[in-house]
Amino acid sequence: MSWQSALACWYLRRQFLPQTLKPRINVEKARALTAKRVWSPRVPAGWNLREMYGPGDQPLHGEWIERIDGASSVRNQPTVLYFHGGGYYFCSPRTHRSLVFGLATRANAPVFSLDYRLAPEHRFPAALDDATAAYRQLIADGTPPESIVISGDSAGGGLALATLVALRDAGDPLPAGGLLFSPWTDLAAAGATIRTNDGLDPMFSGPAIALAAQVYLGDAAATHPYASPVYADLHGLPPLFIMAGSTEVLLDDSQRVADNARAAGVVCELEVWKKMPHVWPLFTPFIPEANRALDRAAAFVRRVTSEAGGRDAAAQPSSAMSIV
Repeated sequence: MSWQSALACWYLRRQFLPQTLKPRINVEKARALTAKRVWSPRVPAGWNLREMYGPGDQPLHGEWIERIDGASSVRNQPTVLYFHGGGYYFCSPRTHRSLVFGLATRANAPVFSLDYRLAPEHRFPAALDDATAAYRQLIADGTPPESIVISGDSAGGGLALATLVALRDAGDPLPAGGLLFSPWTDLAAAGATIRTNDGLDPMFSGPAIALAAQVYLGDAAATHPYASPVYADLHGLPPLFIMAGSTEVLLDDSQRVADNARAAGVVCELEVWKKMPHVWPLFTPFIPEANRALDRAAAFVRRVTSEAGGRDAAAQPSSAMSIV
């Protein structure tokens, strides 16, 4: 564990964790604090940030990060559709630019970061409807499905997996893979690490997870497979790559998905990183472990979207969990 990640954990334990110990969630305060404190990196040299926040209900509402020279728009080059985290009620593409920019430049892939509708104004399944609509728009615009990786972190990671399940159920052509950072996949908060890692996680208290779920769910069932894809049948999904920290209260959300995916015959790699905070790749470029995680994530994007890599991934056995 680097001193930079130790410092980040110290900061989260002092500044973020106390907010999750409160008996109710203040949505407006969470949004205001995130908007105020967000650090936005510069657009990388050779890349262009195209913001699409205009009026209307176009499916691609959010931000593109693209190569200026167009090299990343060649047919069959990777494209990433990204869903930010934030419990389905706060954060935005702007808050997640460090991770998205880092992934794009490493994978040499354009990334579209979706500005999906947030709860409680728009409860489940609004975010899922926006996610599936965005994917279908990419296809309609000519992006081959086999060149797309759907990715996300935390709530966005759960949304990415739910989107894969919903697309499969609807008979849509599936993307090349799913890349999930510390995904929140169980809104029923039934994972063992909700309890066993409570007090170890520098960012969240265990009881805060169920509180956040209610903001998004409203009257919907917490075990609905499109809200909590840990309860979904995962057969037929493309290869998955999951990263989570060993002390996260949401660790079991990743472990159970990996177990279920392998049982369903899906190629799935789970990496558990020792003592890393929730969605630590957000801390790139400051934390060495964040940089290494994005290097590995980009390698997955390139592998599953390449023709040879896709065949290899389909042929190899399901991989076991690894400790990093």
